[in-house]
Amino acid sequence: MTMRAIAITEDHQLELIELPEPVPAPGEVLVDAVAAGVNRADVAQTAGKYPPPPNTSELPGLEVSGHRRDTGEPVLALLAGGGYAEVVAVPEGQLLPVPEGLDLVDAAGVIEVCATVVSNLVLEGALAEGETVLIHGGTGGIGTVAIQLARHLGARVLTTVGSDDGVHQVRGLGADMAWNRRTTDLLEAVRETGGADVILDIVGGPALADNVGMLREHGRLVIIGTLGGAHGELPIGMLMGKRARVIGTTLRSRRTEEKREILEATEALAWPLLTDGSLTVPVHARFPLEQAATAHEVLTTGGHLGKVILEVAPRTS
Repeated sequence: MTMRAIAITEDHQLELIELPEPVPAPGEVLVDAVAAGVNRADVAQTAGKYPPPPNTSELPGLEVSGHRRDTGEPVLALLAGGGYAEVVAVPEGQLLPVPEGLDLVDAAGVIEVCATVVSNLVLEGALAEGETVLIHGGTGGIGTVAIQLARHLGARVLTTVGSDDGVHQVRGLGADMAWNRRTTDLLEAVRETGGADVILDIVGGPALADNVGMLREHGRLVIIGTLGGAHGELPIGMLMGKRARVIGTTLRSRRTEEKREILEATEALAWPLLTDGSLTVPVHARFPLEQAATAHEVLTTGGHLGKVILEVAPRTS
């Protein structure tokens, strides 16, 4: 059997191809994909800057919604790669049920952001009630979920965005304070508010020194991306004086056992909120699979709110 999929060409373009369906390894199941979430990691991989982990699919795509082929059950799958395809093979431990009431297409953008936020704000950053969190990139998929989840945990939420419109959007999601990073001295602004106990950073190296400067005593800087670059200067004396910590982490390359633990925590914390509507994952746009390059352009250009989705299977209604 063959399937449609999106591959990355040698010159870093996205191309619709036909290739054999994957063969599941022991412990894996096949999922017939309905839709795939689009993530910045996919854009970085396409540009040749974020290769997939060893022994995983070289196709882009870290999450899909669809149906288990063996049972027909609707599921969400967290992947190390291969999501831009009609069929994926996924370890059974990396599947979660679809939260009740969610549209199966839009649900494709849920599992990766929720797992990322839970693993980094809760499990790594140990964000506690009454603390202050600074979330960089508040209008993105991770940012929109992080704002809402942090508020649910009882934290005070600060966030940065790339436009004045973004300020209003994230305030609507529950951010207590928000700044346009292009027009604001963030170090000064955050310090004036008293600083942050936890910072969730997608920028990386260039923001390192300022992030440490914005931490409170015993603060935790959790770096999950390097959009601005992978190298920066660390003010070690300031870090030591604050008895603060810098935590670098990724989700994609973790072992299945670790991902299963994260997904169990994610299901316990986020799934009830998604079901009752107190947590939403905004969907900015949906594109058919063959327009994956256009979907990537949305993320590259910026200014979007929430997730971008690829519709892999045609809607039946």
